[in-house]
Amino acid sequence: MAAVKLLVTLFLLTVVSGGVVAGAQVVHHVASGDRASDTSTDVGPWSSGRIFRVGDSLLFKYFSPQEIIVELASMEEYYSCDLTNPINMYTDSVNQVPLQKEGIRYFASGSYDKCKNGLKLPVHVRPRDLPAAGPSPSSATQLNGLLTLTFIGLYFI
Repeated sequence: MAAVKLLVTLFLLTVVSGGVVAGAQVVHHVASGDRASDTSTDVGPWSSGRIFRVGDSLLFKYFSPQEIIVELASMEEYYSCDLTNPINMYTDSVNQVPLQKEGIRYFASGSYDKCKNGLKLPVHVRPRDLPAAGPSPSSATQLNGLLTLTFIGLYFI
Protein backbone atom coordinates (compact mmCIF):
# COMPACT_ATOMS: atom_id res chain seq x y z
CA MET A 1 0.00 0.00 0.00
CA ALA A 2 2.84 2.41 0.83
CA ALA A 3 4.42 1.69 -2.55
CA VAL A 4 1.18 2.68 -4.32
CA LYS A 5 1.01 5.95 -2.35
CA LEU A 6 4.62 6.69 -3.22
CA LEU A 7 4.01 5.93 -6.89
CA VAL A 8 0.91 8.13 -7.00
CA THR A 9 2.75 10.95 -5.20
CA LEU A 10 5.70 10.81 -7.59
CA PHE A 11 3.39 10.74 -10.59
CA LEU A 12 1.36 13.73 -9.40
CA LEU A 13 4.45 15.73 -8.47
CA THR A 14 5.92 15.02 -11.91
CA VAL A 15 2.74 16.22 -13.59
CA VAL A 16 2.51 19.31 -11.38
CA SER A 17 6.15 20.34 -11.78
CA GLY A 18 6.03 19.64 -15.52
CA GLY A 19 3.18 22.11 -15.89
CA VAL A 20 5.02 24.81 -13.97
CA VAL A 21 8.29 24.60 -15.89
CA ALA A 22 6.71 24.13 -19.32
CA GLY A 23 7.83 26.57 -21.99
CA ALA A 24 11.60 26.42 -21.81
CA GLN A 25 13.64 29.40 -22.87
CA VAL A 26 14.92 29.41 -26.44
CA VAL A 27 18.20 30.80 -27.74
CA HIS A 28 17.58 32.04 -31.30
CA HIS A 29 20.78 31.87 -33.40
CA VAL A 30 20.17 34.90 -35.58
CA ALA A 31 20.17 34.14 -39.31
CA SER A 32 22.71 31.42 -39.01
CA GLY A 33 21.66 28.24 -37.30
CA ASP A 34 24.90 27.34 -35.56
CA ARG A 35 27.22 29.20 -37.94
CA ALA A 36 28.41 32.78 -37.76
CA SER A 37 26.11 35.18 -39.56
CA ASP A 38 26.80 36.44 -43.05
CA THR A 39 26.76 40.16 -42.31
CA SER A 40 25.95 41.07 -45.90
CA THR A 41 22.50 39.47 -46.18
CA ASP A 42 18.91 40.23 -45.30
CA VAL A 43 17.89 38.50 -42.07
CA GLY A 44 14.17 39.22 -42.51
CA PRO A 45 13.35 35.81 -44.04
CA TRP A 46 15.13 34.10 -41.14
CA SER A 47 12.78 35.67 -38.59
CA SER A 48 9.61 34.99 -40.58
CA GLY A 49 7.40 32.60 -38.65
CA ARG A 50 9.57 32.57 -35.53
CA ILE A 51 7.99 33.26 -32.16
CA PHE A 52 10.05 35.18 -29.63
CA ARG A 53 8.95 35.05 -25.99
CA VAL A 54 9.97 36.76 -22.76
CA GLY A 55 12.91 34.79 -21.36
CA ASP A 56 14.26 33.80 -24.79
CA SER A 57 17.45 35.36 -26.13
CA LEU A 58 18.99 36.28 -29.46
CA LEU A 59 22.48 35.05 -30.25
CA PHE A 60 24.35 37.17 -32.76
CA LYS A 61 27.57 35.63 -34.13
CA TYR A 62 29.66 37.18 -36.88
CA PHE A 63 33.21 36.93 -38.19
CA SER A 64 33.97 40.54 -39.03
CA PRO A 65 35.70 42.26 -36.08
CA GLN A 66 34.44 45.65 -37.24
CA GLU A 67 30.78 44.57 -37.33
CA ILE A 68 28.50 46.17 -34.74
CA ILE A 69 24.88 45.36 -33.97
CA VAL A 70 22.79 48.23 -32.66
CA GLU A 71 19.40 48.33 -31.03
CA LEU A 72 17.23 51.21 -32.12
CA ALA A 73 14.55 52.95 -30.07
CA SER A 74 11.79 53.32 -32.62
CA MET A 75 10.20 51.95 -35.75
CA GLU A 76 11.07 55.21 -37.53
CA GLU A 77 14.79 54.81 -36.75
CA TYR A 78 14.57 51.19 -37.84
CA TYR A 79 12.96 51.86 -41.23
CA SER A 80 15.17 54.86 -42.03
CA CYS A 81 18.33 53.17 -40.67
CA ASP A 82 18.95 56.16 -38.43
CA LEU A 83 21.91 54.78 -36.47
CA THR A 84 22.87 58.04 -34.77
CA ASN A 85 21.33 57.34 -31.35
CA PRO A 86 21.18 53.59 -30.61
CA ILE A 87 19.87 52.49 -27.22
CA ASN A 88 22.30 49.52 -27.16
CA MET A 89 25.44 48.59 -29.07
CA TYR A 90 26.78 45.04 -29.33
CA THR A 91 30.42 45.05 -30.39
CA ASP A 92 31.72 41.54 -29.65
CA SER A 93 31.79 38.85 -32.32
CA VAL A 94 29.34 36.85 -30.16
CA ASN A 95 26.50 38.63 -28.38
CA GLN A 96 23.64 37.01 -26.51
CA VAL A 97 20.78 39.45 -25.99
CA PRO A 98 18.12 38.49 -23.43
CA LEU A 99 14.50 39.27 -24.28
CA GLN A 100 13.28 40.34 -20.86
CA LYS A 101 9.98 42.08 -21.55
CA GLU A 102 7.13 42.18 -24.04
CA GLY A 103 7.19 44.56 -26.96
CA ILE A 104 8.96 45.17 -30.24
CA ARG A 105 12.71 45.57 -30.33
CA TYR A 106 14.61 46.81 -33.37
CA PHE A 107 18.11 45.52 -34.22
CA ALA A 108 20.28 46.56 -37.16
CA SER A 109 23.81 46.46 -38.47
CA GLY A 110 25.86 49.40 -37.27
CA SER A 111 26.73 50.02 -40.93
CA TYR A 112 24.26 52.31 -42.71
CA ASP A 113 24.77 50.55 -46.07
CA LYS A 114 24.25 47.08 -44.59
CA CYS A 115 21.17 48.26 -42.72
CA LYS A 116 19.71 49.74 -45.91
CA ASN A 117 20.44 46.43 -47.70
CA GLY A 118 18.28 44.58 -45.16
CA LEU A 119 20.64 43.64 -42.37
CA LYS A 120 18.11 44.56 -39.69
CA LEU A 121 15.65 42.67 -37.57
CA PRO A 122 12.45 43.65 -35.76
CA VAL A 123 11.70 41.28 -32.87
CA HIS A 124 8.17 41.10 -31.48
CA VAL A 125 8.58 39.67 -27.97
CA ARG A 126 5.46 37.95 -26.71
CA PRO A 127 4.58 36.89 -23.17
CA ARG A 128 6.10 33.62 -21.93
CA ASP A 129 2.66 32.05 -21.50
CA LEU A 130 -0.33 33.33 -23.37
CA PRO A 131 -3.01 34.31 -20.85
CA ALA A 132 -6.22 32.32 -20.72
CA ALA A 133 -9.56 34.04 -21.20
CA GLY A 134 -10.66 35.73 -17.99
CA PRO A 135 -8.73 35.98 -14.76
CA SER A 136 -6.55 33.01 -13.88
CA PRO A 137 -4.59 32.20 -10.73
CA SER A 138 -0.83 32.48 -10.71
CA SER A 139 1.38 29.44 -11.21
CA ALA A 140 2.27 29.44 -7.51
CA THR A 141 -1.42 29.42 -6.53
CA GLN A 142 -2.11 26.60 -8.99
CA LEU A 143 0.85 24.62 -7.64
CA ASN A 144 -0.28 25.09 -4.03
CA GLY A 145 -3.80 23.99 -4.92
CA LEU A 146 -2.59 20.89 -6.76
CA LEU A 147 -0.24 19.93 -3.96
CA THR A 148 -3.04 20.33 -1.41
CA LEU A 149 -5.34 18.11 -3.49
CA THR A 150 -2.54 15.58 -3.89
CA PHE A 151 -1.95 15.30 -0.17
CA ILE A 152 -5.69 15.14 0.60
CA GLY A 153 -6.07 12.41 -1.99
CA LEU A 154 -3.16 10.46 -0.50
CA TYR A 155 -4.70 10.69 2.93
CA PHE A 156 -7.83 8.90 1.70
CA ILE A 157 -5.99 6.18 -0.29
